[in-house]
Amino acid sequence: MSFDVAHVRTLYPALSDGYAWLDAAAGTQVPQTVIDAIVSAYRGGIGNSGGAFPASAHSDAIVAEARQAVADLVGGDADGVVLGPNMTTLTYRFAYALAKQWGPGDEIVVSRLDHDANVRPWVQAAERAGATVRWASVEVPSGELPAGQYDDLVTERTKLVAVTAASNVLGTMPDVPRIAARAHAVGALLYLDGVHATPHTPTDMVALGADLYATSAYKWSGPHIGAVVGRPELLEGLRSDKLASSSDDVPDRFETGTLPFADLAGVTAAVDHLASLDPQAAGTRRRRVLTSMAAVEAHEQAELAHLLKGLSALPHVRLVGSPARRTATVYFTVADHTPRQVAEHLARAKINVWDGHCYAWEVTEAFGIRDSGSAVRAGLVHYNDRSDVDRLLNAVEDLSSAG
Repeated sequence: MSFDVAHVRTLYPALSDGYAWLDAAAGTQVPQTVIDAIVSAYRGGIGNSGGAFPASAHSDAIVAEARQAVADLVGGDADGVVLGPNMTTLTYRFAYALAKQWGPGDEIVVSRLDHDANVRPWVQAAERAGATVRWASVEVPSGELPAGQYDDLVTERTKLVAVTAASNVLGTMPDVPRIAARAHAVGALLYLDGVHATPHTPTDMVALGADLYATSAYKWSGPHIGAVVGRPELLEGLRSDKLASSSDDVPDRFETGTLPFADLAGVTAAVDHLASLDPQAAGTRRRRVLTSMAAVEAHEQAELAHLLKGLSALPHVRLVGSPARRTATVYFTVADHTPRQVAEHLARAKINVWDGHCYAWEVTEAFGIRDSGSAVRAGLVHYNDRSDVDRLLNAVEDLSSAG
C-alpha cells in the first residue's frame, strides 16, 4: 500500500483556499476529474433517455457506466443499482415499497446509533402498516452498538433490520455481519446505511450481509447523488409507486423522473478517482478500489489516532463516545462554550467543522446532549493531512485556554 496525501490534495481545487476542510462527514469536496467529467457530459450533448438519436444514447451510456461504477465501489451488481437524489429520498422510497408487505404482528428493528434517515422512514412506514418497531440501544459512554442484543430483538416476526455500517457522528462501526446473520436466520432483510462507512474503508456489501446497501456519492468525492444497491432478484419482488407510462424494469422502476445525467458522469469519475488513490493498485476497477481504500483507511486511522490523542490531552474537551472500531470521525464538546461557538471560533481560524445533532437524533438523545446544542464534529477523509489535524488541535486548545 502507498498513499501520497500531498499529491492527492493537489487534485482538489477547493483545498487551495487556505481552509482546513474537516467537514467531510457532511460532504466532501470533489477532484478536478469529477468537475471535468460533469462539464464534458454537458459539452458532449445529452438528451433524455431512450431516444433514437446519439445524444440520448450518450445519456443511456452515462447511466449504465454510473451503475457499474457504484457496483464496483461496494461489491454489488450493476443491475441492482438504484440511483436517486440522495439516500434519504431513496430510503423513504424503499420503506414505502417494503412496507406494502407488512401488517399487524410483523416487526422491524432499527437502531439508536443510526442517522435519522435510516430510522424515521422505517418507523413511519411501520406505523402506517401497523407493524411493531423494536429498538437496538447504544451503549453509553462507549458509543458501541452491541451486536448481542439482536439475538433477542430479532424474532420470527421480524421483516427488516435497518442498521448503519458506521455512525455519522461517533464513527462507531458495529459488527454488521453478526447482525445480518441474525436477521437472515429468521428470513428478515438487512438494510445497511453505508453512507458514512463507504468513504473510509473497503466495502463488500455481500460480506457485510447487506440485502440493500445505501450510499451517497457526495460523501466520497462525487456529486450529490444517492444510490441503493440490492440483488436484482430482490428488487424484482418489490413494487414502488410510479407513473403508469414509465418503465417497470429493475432498477428503473424505483427511479422517478429524469435522472441527472451529467452528475452521473461525475459519479463514475469519483469512483475512478478512488480507485487511483493508491498508485500501486492494479487489476480491475473493483480490485483497485479495494486496494486504494485500504490505503485510505490506513492513512485516516493514523491521523485519527493523532487527533484523539491531542483532544484527550485537553482538559476542557469532552469526547463523545469511544468505540473500539471507528471511522476517522470525532464528536466533542468544549467546556463553557456551545458547539456553535466552538464552530464559529474554528471558522475564524479557517477550519471547517460541523456542529449540532448532525441528524444523529437518537444518538444525541442517548448521550443527553440533543437539547443542549449537541456537539462539534470533525470528520477526516483521504485528502486531510497532519497539518489539518494540528490546526484543529491548536485552535481548540486556544479556545480552551481562553475559556
